[in-house]
Amino acid sequence: MGEKQAMKKLSIVTATRAEYGILRPLICKSLQNDLWQTQLVVTGTHLDEAFGNTYLEIEQDGIPIYKKIPITESGDDAYAVSRMMANALCGFAAYFKEERPDFVVLLGDRTELLGIASAAMNERIPIVHLHGGELTQGAVDECVRHALTKMSYLHFTAAEEYRKRVIQMGEAPERVYFTGALGVENILSEKLLTREELQESVGFSTAQPYAVVTFHPVTLEQETGEQQMQELLAAMRQRKDLFFLITKANSDAGGRRLNDILERETINSENMKLVASLGMKRYLSAVKYAKFVLGNSSSGIIEAPALHVPTVNIGDRQQGRIMAESIICCESMCSDIMTAMEQALVMSKRIETEGYPYENLYGDGHTSEKMIEILEKYMRSDTIDLKKKFWQV
Repeated sequence: MGEKQAMKKLSIVTATRAEYGILRPLICKSLQNDLWQTQLVVTGTHLDEAFGNTYLEIEQDGIPIYKKIPITESGDDAYAVSRMMANALCGFAAYFKEERPDFVVLLGDRTELLGIASAAMNERIPIVHLHGGELTQGAVDECVRHALTKMSYLHFTAAEEYRKRVIQMGEAPERVYFTGALGVENILSEKLLTREELQESVGFSTAQPYAVVTFHPVTLEQETGEQQMQELLAAMRQRKDLFFLITKANSDAGGRRLNDILERETINSENMKLVASLGMKRYLSAVKYAKFVLGNSSSGIIEAPALHVPTVNIGDRQQGRIMAESIICCESMCSDIMTAMEQALVMSKRIETEGYPYENLYGDGHTSEKMIEILEKYMRSDTIDLKKKFWQV
């Protein structure tokens, strides 16, 4: 009798609160699949008290964490980011050497993913990359995302245009799949909180008109984040008729400085509340009842339109992404933000009375099912060839 074949392993990596919220339906379906063992690896700001120790939210969801790999540094300048990438390379090199998963799933474009992907590449572990082919011309994420595309074996894109762009980068069409965005699936499948539940959970009155705010550093601009944050705060202060529910910036270069400003400026504000993390369900619930989303987060591009909520997208951080007509783009000056907020309020009122007339650009809400089906095919295959040929368009 031959030896029993060892069960295959699928590693899924999450480094931030937002990333986990997006990945959650894929993680849950993967854990239910008996074709492989799912290893959820938690790293990055999940394990950082300054960002809310959000690994606790994963544990509260009842999702088993296979391994925790700390990588964050105390600073947020370029040197600290480079050290974090080095920590990711070393920490994940040891994990991949010991566990040797058959595939590793990475989402998006964060800098630490380059260290993780490099370790996987060196151990010849195929990478499954989500959200490739997108453009964010105001952030270093742009080149990180494209680098991850060339390091990856399988590609799950959020839109057909992004699938075509990945192929344009030389990836063979049979390994590039338009699956849609997991964020849209969360909206269509998750039972969100009622207004009353949200109000009790977060601690502000949902009866008053409010906006959800997330503003991250624009990493390809030199030291502009603090000035842009002050312009945004000045615009919010002038709208005493609105309440602003603010989530902290991420750990990109400059992110901690923005959070310091937010903590200082909002502590005595009557129309602003700052939270480290809302988690996926509370965040989507908050967006659902908001008049609009304000800032420069990708959630304003993907999730807010799926919830039929207008977005005020500030500056260049998301420039290049496919955008719904409910997204109002503006410069990062107080006067421009004020004008865009007024336009968003008019649009919100029209949507409330007439319905949402715009097209959904990011899939049909069955993304995780499609991903699992594709992964099953490759898990059953013994012919994974990492010697990729450049696809000539």
